[in-house]
Amino acid sequence: MSNRFFRKTLLGLAALAALTASAQGLRPSTGAGTGLTGNIPARTSDAQRQADFIVAVVNSEPITNNEVRARVIRTLQQMAQQGTPAGEADQAVVVRQVLDRLILEKAQLQLAAETGLKIDDATVDAAELNVARQNQLDVPELRRRMVQDGMVPAQFREELRNQLILTRLRDREIDARQRVSDADVDQYLRDQQANTDPSALELNLAMVLVAVPENASPEQVATLQAKAESLRARAAAGADFAGLARTSSDAPDHARGGAMGMRPADRYPDVFVEATRGLDTGGVSAVVRSGAGFHILKVLDKRQGGLATTVVQQHARHILLRTGPRLTESAAVERMNDFKRRIQSGQADFAQLAKENSTDGSAAQGGDLGWSSPGQFVPEFEEALDKLEPGQIADPLVSRFGVHLVQLLERREAAVTPKEQREIARGIVREKKLDEAYARWLEQVRSRAYVEFREPPQ
Repeated sequence: MSNRFFRKTLLGLAALAALTASAQGLRPSTGAGTGLTGNIPARTSDAQRQADFIVAVVNSEPITNNEVRARVIRTLQQMAQQGTPAGEADQAVVVRQVLDRLILEKAQLQLAAETGLKIDDATVDAAELNVARQNQLDVPELRRRMVQDGMVPAQFREELRNQLILTRLRDREIDARQRVSDADVDQYLRDQQANTDPSALELNLAMVLVAVPENASPEQVATLQAKAESLRARAAAGADFAGLARTSSDAPDHARGGAMGMRPADRYPDVFVEATRGLDTGGVSAVVRSGAGFHILKVLDKRQGGLATTVVQQHARHILLRTGPRLTESAAVERMNDFKRRIQSGQADFAQLAKENSTDGSAAQGGDLGWSSPGQFVPEFEEALDKLEPGQIADPLVSRFGVHLVQLLERREAAVTPKEQREIARGIVREKKLDEAYARWLEQVRSRAYVEFREPPQ
């Protein structure tokens, strides 16, 4: 297995973009822990320390040096892939941040266990399948390559399970409780319209990365640069940028068409901002060089003060099966997989299956959800749609409403109406409130946990 593949697999686990989609689902319409427990010795022997040792204890559960090292390596690889490699001083900061995150994760997983929150094997199976498909493999081959690189598949599955638990916990404790009033939206729009500060610029960029290995020879660099220039020429000539990213990009988010999401310009590398400064929406940059390699950037959206003028809308339909005593989550997922096989083989019609089986208000319309703008669904659900080409059907998605089977019908770019702008603003305000509430909640979880620091990570 190549190092690049292993990085992509680990980064996919860290991001869990597709996996959290499986754990979230649709937003309600506003219109209608494992590990060692028990007694832990105060110090370890020299022999034990050489193999591994405890760096901290959260309540009664240890965090080991190997856990910290593995996460640090993963984080540094992700930073390098994003074009921001860490220096030696920065690496020390990363170690401290990773240990803090592990402490928070342990405390959250313990809270989830205490309240009976669990993720069944079927959901973990779906998550593992998603990671395999992102790497264009089947599950047996994914596991075989993990073993080749020294990673235990059972440990990988346990990390998937833990990340899904954390997502469900946040959904239960934070996301489901947040409300955005019309007054909140009005205030946000007033603030944005009054903001003329250039630093308020927001960008949604897509990227194709041609990675350059460390210690590459000048000949290798020249060959890779020529490849990047060729890809840039195709993009500038009108080739589908998302398609180029999926087939040719070395970035970990290539499966999503290279889209990096709307964010303030100062959250992008300076070299990306400079390369796209003079471009309008739809423009393609020149080839940009960074420590990770050669980048080609496309401006998907550009906003001053957070107010969008155009959006990419998606037309989708779905089937919803609500779970309960009569229909377990595993059984619903299995049933949806059967629906998907029958539709793709031509044995059944999506709309007819939706009319006969779906348990939400869209059933009468064959599951048709109509055109949706950004902010109408939870981000994870939109990410799942973003991965689809028109006509494609996603794997079953699990949300707090039940299990969904979703198909993307069409995609278009449209001018934003005042009503849609309010919905986009509502989504932005909600995400801001969620982030603030989540940060406060994490502080409370951390303050309630007993944490004992042992030996510094090495």
